[in-house]
Amino acid sequence: MYTPSMSTPDRLIQATQELLWERGYVGTSPKAIQQRAGAGQGSMYHHFNGKPELALAAITRTAEEMRRTAGLLLDGPGSAYERVAAYLLRERDVLRGCPVGRLTMDPDVIADDELRAPVDATFDWLRARITAIVQEGVEAGEFAPGTDPGPVAAAVVATVQGGYVLARASGRSVVFDHAVEGLLSLLAARTRQN
Repeated sequence: MYTPSMSTPDRLIQATQELLWERGYVGTSPKAIQQRAGAGQGSMYHHFNGKPELALAAITRTAEEMRRTAGLLLDGPGSAYERVAAYLLRERDVLRGCPVGRLTMDPDVIADDELRAPVDATFDWLRARITAIVQEGVEAGEFAPGTDPGPVAAAVVATVQGGYVLARASGRSVVFDHAVEGLLSLLAARTRQN
């Protein structure tokens, strides 16, 4: 995970990303970050003013990584349905949950406008991108006339995030798979109405 060529700030950010996903904001202590990153206290405070600044850098990077991963699929080849399906069916570590979605369950992140901003912006971006794809599908006649792209996009994002929650609660990734399969069957039905 950490390479010899990684800079100290990158190691600190990556360690913070991992710890926020595993433990949340309160459970991510500066000492745990330093230990995971293999960096001393002086190094950490040389590059970052403190835990809040480092957490913001980590949350921002996590959000950017999610947008990049989703964008590769959503902007890839294929019909609107195929691109949404590629996003829904991509390989995920379902039982770990979504690294961005899990931040919404962290009261310390949600209570802080600055820490919450990249999370909110990422979900806004995702809904907007999927809305645009569904609109393309409607205009191309792929989806039935009258299909409202905004609610469809919200349903796609909610299915993924809710699927993570249900799978983690049950300890079974198949629960996530069933949610995705159900949504895809509903979307496929919208394409056959034409």
